[in-house]
Amino acid sequence: MRTTPVPQKEGPRANRDIRGVREVQLIDQDGQNRGVMAFFDALALAEEAGLDLVEIAPNAVPPVCKILDYGKHRFSEQKKAAEARKKQKTVDIKEIKLRPGIDDHDYEVKKKAMLRFLGDGDKVKVTLRFRGREIAHQELGMKILSRVKEETVDIAKVESEPTLEGKQMTMVLAPK
Repeated sequence: MRTTPVPQKEGPRANRDIRGVREVQLIDQDGQNRGVMAFFDALALAEEAGLDLVEIAPNAVPPVCKILDYGKHRFSEQKKAAEARKKQKTVDIKEIKLRPGIDDHDYEVKKKAMLRFLGDGDKVKVTLRFRGREIAHQELGMKILSRVKEETVDIAKVESEPTLEGKQMTMVLAPK
């Protein structure tokens, strides 16, 4: 029978979880570098101070360990990660569908939506769909997409130029 592997803990190793190390570079609770010392001496100093010995840089030779309160350390790391996630902005791709024979008012409504999406920081995929025999007049589609490009030049840059894929022409705009 095989033994089940020991599950790896997330985050840095602390106290007796630090294995296979004889010497460590120690930083005490005041932030002072105490130099290279035996692992068990460093662990004894941490226990004497009533704190934990936490491995900060495991890949260094010798590994860098710091004496600190491990619970507070984990809590502050979680707070930092949550703050970073809060500040992250996911860029969505919004799609605007047009037709070659689009009327001016309909075009203005679609353009207003495009400008709103770009203002929110999202990318806009402009899709121009051809139906039936409209595909024979691709220049109409190119004219509409170039009009979109000209009218949004001050707030958007063209990420991908107009390309024909089957019966539709697409162009992607990204906010500046």
